[in-house]
Amino acid sequence: MASGGLVLPGGGDQENQGGTTDGTTGAVSLAQAGVKLDIGPELDWGAEAWAEVRTRARRAGRAYVWLNLVEQRLRAVVGAVLRPIYEPVHGEEWVVAAAGPAGHEWVQRAAAVREVSRRKGYLLDPADDNVLSFLTLPQLRELVVQHWPCFEPYLDERRELELVLDELEVARHVVNRNRALSETVLAQAERAAARLIDMLGGDAWAGSGRRLPVDAVEEIVGDRFADVVGVYPDRVRLLRKMPAEDLFSGARRLDATGIGLNVLVQNFSGRRLVRLAETGCRVRLLFLNPASSAVRRRERELGLGRGEISRSVEMNIMHMRRVRARLRDPDAFEIRVFDETPRFTAYLVDGDGADGVAVVQSYLRRARGMESPVLVLRGGSRKLVQEEGGEPLERHGEHGLFEIYREEFEGVWGDSRPVS
Repeated sequence: MASGGLVLPGGGDQENQGGTTDGTTGAVSLAQAGVKLDIGPELDWGAEAWAEVRTRARRAGRAYVWLNLVEQRLRAVVGAVLRPIYEPVHGEEWVVAAAGPAGHEWVQRAAAVREVSRRKGYLLDPADDNVLSFLTLPQLRELVVQHWPCFEPYLDERRELELVLDELEVARHVVNRNRALSETVLAQAERAAARLIDMLGGDAWAGSGRRLPVDAVEEIVGDRFADVVGVYPDRVRLLRKMPAEDLFSGARRLDATGIGLNVLVQNFSGRRLVRLAETGCRVRLLFLNPASSAVRRRERELGLGRGEISRSVEMNIMHMRRVRARLRDPDAFEIRVFDETPRFTAYLVDGDGADGVAVVQSYLRRARGMESPVLVLRGGSRKLVQEEGGEPLERHGEHGLFEIYREEFEGVWGDSRPVS
């Protein structure tokens, strides 16, 4: 059998094939059924190629999550604003009427895709059985622009909205066609998507706000990692990503425990601490007793001379006492010491609320605090598991790491001694 210059074996014995096994140009010999052929070296991928494609997939996946959130939010806003205007007159065809003559072509194409999806059973959710669900981000943008007077009471700046959508269009084009997405474009798309969701009334979605904004991917896979939202190999990388100013500023409550609390004492000035306390922040600082035997054991572990750590801790405590002395209400700024073996350093910011953030480091035998791995935890209950009906399900009785470290702090605080 020949087609387009390709000769296919007809099956059966060798005589029926005419003995044409001499590799005639244009002939393709197909593998026999059940015979597995090894992929040749010209088709194989090495480790570098696999690493590259996985990097591309991870970046595209992050961008897709953001774009999906933006598109769904914009679709909901368009429906909420335009449906009450057009549906009473045009019924189910209200999207077609809203698009008008200028959008007739693309809205009809969306309607055709909807019908095909209906016939092939691709519509898994009845809520998606409408033309609006099949409009793309650029088409939703056209509806907003055409009907801007309708959206103006809800959206402040039309120009800013269009600029943000322009930034997203680059990432959307790349992701739709499975092309390589650079780290720079991905970061730009994430910032633009977060900004657009905020413009479209996403304040409730923003979670912990400016201190530790909820990441789109965290919202989807966060339940796999308890309440851990950041891991850094050492404190230097943490402070590059989350400076002490960003971590502590505006806090309502600050609880900290550790050996010397250098992240706070050495990276957040005394003047700022005074200002923070005067604005109503309740501060509780828990240092390792510089006169305890645990300090000497820690010095031996790190190979330091006798008294090096104890002198450093004493200086930090004295500095915090000077800060406390400048306050109108010293009782709101408590300093204590403990004599137990130090197990971790923890900074709990607004730990009594749903927007709490914690920075935690475990002590390693041969590594100083600056060199130890860091976990960033988010406080508050997580509602990421869905019930069968689609409603968020809060898993009562299950606590994340944030709650564990908060309870540990309270336990050590209860056994500690105040510093006068």
